[in-house]
Amino acid sequence: MTRRPVSTLTASRVTDSPSSPASPPARTGVFLGIAAYTLWGLLPLYLRLLEHVPAAQILAHRVLWSAFLLVVAALLFRRLPIIIAAVTRRTLLLLTATALLIGANWLVYIWAVQNGHVLDASLGYFINPLVNVVLGVVVLGERVRRIQGAAIALAAIGVAIMAVSNGGSIWISLELALTFGFYGLLRKVAAIDALGGLLIETLLLAPFALVLVLMTQADGTGAFGHQGVSTDVLLIIVGALTAAPLLLFAAAARRMPYTALGLLQYIAPTLQFLLAILVFGEHLRPHDLAAFALIWAGLAVYAVDVVRAART
Repeated sequence: MTRRPVSTLTASRVTDSPSSPASPPARTGVFLGIAAYTLWGLLPLYLRLLEHVPAAQILAHRVLWSAFLLVVAALLFRRLPIIIAAVTRRTLLLLTATALLIGANWLVYIWAVQNGHVLDASLGYFINPLVNVVLGVVVLGERVRRIQGAAIALAAIGVAIMAVSNGGSIWISLELALTFGFYGLLRKVAAIDALGGLLIETLLLAPFALVLVLMTQADGTGAFGHQGVSTDVLLIIVGALTAAPLLLFAAAARRMPYTALGLLQYIAPTLQFLLAILVFGEHLRPHDLAAFALIWAGLAVYAVDVVRAART
C-alpha cells in the first residue's frame, strides 16, 4: 500500500487506525474528538467556581477522583485483566512519561485560569496543532509541504511577538502547547486503549496527589471538608470532568488521522478565547491581537492545505 504523506503524526503509526478518513472508525473519532474539545473549551467556567482553592489541591483532587472513577469503570466493564495484560515494560515507561506531561499541563492550565490568563492558555492550544506538525517532522521523520512550512513560520512570528511584547506570560502558552503535543504523540504510540492508558496514568500520579491532600488536611490548609459542601462536591465532580474528555481524546486519537484531529483542536482554544473576552473580561491588547492574527493565519493556511490534501 502506498504511504500517504501527511504533515502530522499519521494514523498509520497505530495498528487500529483507519485506512481512510471516511471509514467508520474515523467518523466515530470525529464525534469523540468534537466532544472532547468542547468539554475542554468550556472547562474554565467550572474551574472559576473553584478559584478559592489552590491550583495544586485542585490538581490533586482531579487525579484522585479520576483514579477512583476509572477503577470503577474498569471493574464495571470487566476490563481490568485486559488492562493489566497490556502493561508491558515499554508501555509503562511511555505512560509514566505521559502522566508527568499531563500532570504538568493540568497544573499550569488550572493556575492560568485562576490568575486571569485564559487568553494565554487559549494561545497555547492554538499553537498546539502546529507543534504536532513539528513533532511529526522531528520525531517521525515526516515531510512538510512548502505551504505547511509557511503556516508554521506565520505562527512562529506570532509567538515571537508575544514573547517580545509580553514575555512574562508566553511561558504559559508554550508549556501548554509542548506538554500536550508530546502527550498526544506518546499516547498515540502506546500499545494500550484509552481507558487503560488513562487509568495507569492516574494511578501513577495518585500517590503524589494523596500525599499532598493528606499534608494539607493535616496542617489545616486543605480545602476538602473545610470550605463547605459545595466545594467538596465541586472537587469530586472535577474528577469526572478530567476523565471524560481525556478518554474521548485518547479514543479519538486512535481512530482517526492525527492531521484531522489537529483540525478539531481549534474548537477548545476558540471557546476559551471567547470566554476570556466575553465572560472573564480579559483585555486583548494590540500586540496580542497581532500575535493571534498571525497564528490564526498560519492555522488557516495549514487547515486549507490539509483539506486539499485529504481531497486529493
